[in-house]
Amino acid sequence: MRISELANRARVTSKTLRYYERIGVLPAPSRSASGYRDYRPDALDRLGFIRASQAVGLSLGEIRQVVALRDRGEAPCDHVYQLLQRRTSELDERIDELQALRRDLRALTKRARQLDPTDCNPRGVCHLIQSSVDTPGRVEG
Repeated sequence: MRISELANRARVTSKTLRYYERIGVLPAPSRSASGYRDYRPDALDRLGFIRASQAVGLSLGEIRQVVALRDRGEAPCDHVYQLLQRRTSELDERIDELQALRRDLRALTKRARQLDPTDCNPRGVCHLIQSSVDTPGRVEG
């Protein structure tokens, strides 16, 4: 099938397909006598895998590794398992960070209700949020 048909069926743009070819997640198709890309039907399955992999948080680089294993005739399942474990750990860490941020924000909003705007130091920007030299990125509460 031609690039426009594959793009329509996969719900991506032709530009995306060319990009996927360039970075190696989609194999380059054969060309027709007139030079048009001629994709095999299994390209649609590959695009479905790419989309599903992105949905669970894999990067295109990671997807490229997985499809390279498959293209060499190797089962990529163990590699995918390791990627999913790593992604799960990253999410757990991010969730912990977000929960800490939520606690900080709740403390700030509680403190903000008790502060008088007229007490704001004119040399600072806003006394509701103060930086701490010892812990950059953290708010005092």
